[in-house]
Amino acid sequence: MQYRTDRITGNKISILSFGCMRFPGAVGTDMKKTEELVMRSIEMGVNYFDTAWLYPGNEEALGTVLSKNKAREKVYIATKMPLILFKSDSEKVDFDKYLNQSLERLKTDYIDYYLLHMITDTEQWNRFKNWGIEDWIAQKKKSGRIKQIGFSFHGSGSDFLKVIDVYNWELAQIQYNYFDENFQAGVRGLKAAAEKMPVVIMEPLLGGKLASNLPKDAVKIFKNADADTSPAGWALNWLWDQGEVASVLSGMNTMAQLEENLALAQNASAGMLDDSKKAVYKAVKESLNRSCKIRCTGCNYCMPCPAGVNIPGSFSTYNTVYSMGYIEGVKQYVTSTGLTQVKSCSPYLCTKCGVCETKCPQKIPIMSNLVTVRKKMEPWFIKLVGVTARAFLGKKRK
Repeated sequence: MQYRTDRITGNKISILSFGCMRFPGAVGTDMKKTEELVMRSIEMGVNYFDTAWLYPGNEEALGTVLSKNKAREKVYIATKMPLILFKSDSEKVDFDKYLNQSLERLKTDYIDYYLLHMITDTEQWNRFKNWGIEDWIAQKKKSGRIKQIGFSFHGSGSDFLKVIDVYNWELAQIQYNYFDENFQAGVRGLKAAAEKMPVVIMEPLLGGKLASNLPKDAVKIFKNADADTSPAGWALNWLWDQGEVASVLSGMNTMAQLEENLALAQNASAGMLDDSKKAVYKAVKESLNRSCKIRCTGCNYCMPCPAGVNIPGSFSTYNTVYSMGYIEGVKQYVTSTGLTQVKSCSPYLCTKCGVCETKCPQKIPIMSNLVTVRKKMEPWFIKLVGVTARAFLGKKRK
């Protein structure tokens, strides 16, 4: 196993980490297989395990395996506080509730990396700051119940760059892969964050779509370049090639997946990809992008939008519908446009001022395309989902 050093603590984190959300015993359905996977990964050097309060049965399953096998001290546990459940400024804020429940479920008295789950922007952070979360974090770190504090991010690239500067974070978790290079935090955010803290990658295979749902010609491109490396292996190697990546989460739920990833991690290193390999990724992305309807490169020259529209994010998710399917596109759209948040950055905010089109190097007719995106991505039932979610979460728009 290869390791990369957390420059803040000196912890050596395995470049392959275990994303526990998808393992077979998450709800107690197959604890035998879960135990086999967890213990085999530890045996082979995996030492970072990621879970969350929100994942049903997940913390309990991990805690049970580690406790049974006396393996707690061999690993770093990352779990997450469910920010989404804090609904309004008027309710009593009880941060201890979720930390204590996580500790109980995990059968431990401390968390190595405690993450604030689904940070989206600085406004959200400021709300929690007003509730006293900074003092709370300091108290828990002093008591030893939390070793390091971090966050997982689900917002725009510009917001990410602001979030990493509002607090002395000790870890960031971002969605990042070769297809979504400019989605959410993106490569720019990765590089900026890595100068301050370790960065852990989630969705390296885009929910498995870069492993099993690629276009046939994309699979052929990979196979012709290296018949011994699977599409999943290509995706992981693209990430490990970047020294800014501390570790890559993989939701392994079969022994075959684990063994393949262990073998890949054993031979991975920063700078491992030469120009010929990078050309392969470019060809695969071109294959994926042939189904794109809007030729946006995600350069962000059109940003910031005076009206607050996330233009690149809107176009990226619209294109995802045609390359990865409607469900994946909508999932990304909800995040990119703040459908469930108080503050929206949806195409409907467009005032047709035209500033964006004067800046676009691709000469994209942005204003008319935003209308197209809105019609496709915000039909009545998606709007209803957004309204219902905001009502449940207490996130009323003014």
